[in-house]
Amino acid sequence: MSSVSKIQALAYVVVESSNLQAWRHYAEQVLGMAAIDAPDGSLLLRMDERDFRIAIVPGAQDRYRASGLLAVDQPAFDAAVAELKAAGIAVEAGSIETILARRVKDLANFIDPAGNRHELVWGYTGGSAAFASKLGVTFKTGDYGVGHTVLPAIPFEPELALFKDALGMGLSDVFNFQMAPDAPVIRIYFLHAASGRHHSVALAEMPNPAGCVHMMVEVEKLTDVGRAYERMRAHGVKEMATMGEHENDRMTSFYMMTPGNFAIEYGYGGLIIEPESWQTTHTKQVSIWGHDFSVGFR
Repeated sequence: MSSVSKIQALAYVVVESSNLQAWRHYAEQVLGMAAIDAPDGSLLLRMDERDFRIAIVPGAQDRYRASGLLAVDQPAFDAAVAELKAAGIAVEAGSIETILARRVKDLANFIDPAGNRHELVWGYTGGSAAFASKLGVTFKTGDYGVGHTVLPAIPFEPELALFKDALGMGLSDVFNFQMAPDAPVIRIYFLHAASGRHHSVALAEMPNPAGCVHMMVEVEKLTDVGRAYERMRAHGVKEMATMGEHENDRMTSFYMMTPGNFAIEYGYGGLIIEPESWQTTHTKQVSIWGHDFSVGFR
């Protein structure tokens, strides 16, 4: 199997929601995104010139539904499908309706060994209208995608093998997290795609009923992180971690809960790496400063 990444970036995520209006308010008043009603009944959250980066689809649950993994090109898409099948992963061709809804040329659905759903896509076919946040926020997207996602990964080894071998993503950082000296070690591995964002996907050896440990969106100015922190408090959104700076990707950020029962990291200044030459690092601590996650348990 090839070690060259077939994935360009995490293009988008799909969220299931029983309350689209809660997401509309959260997106527009807290995150600084635009919420657009789609003909199929979903709510599309815009962060840039693309029609959406987060798709909120109506459903009975409030949870993370799928990760939209953008292939580098059509040959990479075809190769990824072939290697997924060779690894014993069932791959299902996307329906015409889903392909149109996601604004892509082709789409393949698969479920990884940990039960996480993915939409492998290539070729954007949607609009490119200018985006202007009503709150003045500019997000770092483009070729870097929506940001990153941290997924529950049990069993861990088959999950890691799928992303490294079948999809060709590189290992940016390894973190063996231990909450206390007598607590079990939880592996959290960070993987980069071709875009160069420090990580587009991270795998965490822990369960999460919402389908996602957290996702991250990045802004172009540190001031926008601080303003979002104030908006979180003003709108009564649950804080999941205080402001801080991560050791591995140097992201300055805070965490808050979403209406989807998973957290979102709102950050600035994440590392951009050279995928071909990057050497895997080994993180010793979550953050250089800040990021008190105990607030999420209060």
